[in-house]
Amino acid sequence: MDVLSVLSAARLVPVVVLDDVADADALAGALVAGGLPVAEVTFRTAAAQDSIRAMSARGDILVGAGTVLTVAQVDQAVAAGASFVVSPGLSRAVVERCQDKGVLALPGAVTATEVQAALELGITTVKFFPAGTSGGAAAIKALAAPFGDVRFVPTGGVGPKNLAEYLAIPVVAAVGGSWMVPRDLVKSGDFAGIQALTAEAVAMARTLSTTTR
Repeated sequence: MDVLSVLSAARLVPVVVLDDVADADALAGALVAGGLPVAEVTFRTAAAQDSIRAMSARGDILVGAGTVLTVAQVDQAVAAGASFVVSPGLSRAVVERCQDKGVLALPGAVTATEVQAALELGITTVKFFPAGTSGGAAAIKALAAPFGDVRFVPTGGVGPKNLAEYLAIPVVAAVGGSWMVPRDLVKSGDFAGIQALTAEAVAMARTLSTTTR
């Protein structure tokens, strides 16, 4: 499976924070039912690894690990079934371990120096984070000029109000966001609400992709 192609086709990557593994299956079900069988589960809580395992075991959703800062977390994520690994910054050790494990690495890069360092590691798609405070869509367009072969996944400060700005950029492979999987709805068990938000996000992304591509 070409993971990057799946992410690019989805255009949206839900950034999920799970405090309790008991919510993992229902959350995955809500995303799938909402038309978005993709999730980035962040290593911000102790439930991350088990949540990735539970969601991956379903077999109907592409699951990745987010906020991966160490080689040990790469190992934990891959052991749990993660198909891709996302980091807020660029770590040679993390990228190389992902390459050793055969999983897609999406390291963070927001400057020309960081993008060039990613290229030296064989990375051609990077996470642009935090997008909202790093120049947003204009910065991505500027970086695309010297780095024509690089694609970006902007995350951080992306939502319905500015989604069109990012999806209109040809080098944006997909966008990451949490607006369709708000932590409070997960904690309260409102998975019907998450499904509805997800369906709205998918419809919006599909419309924007049709009009901008």
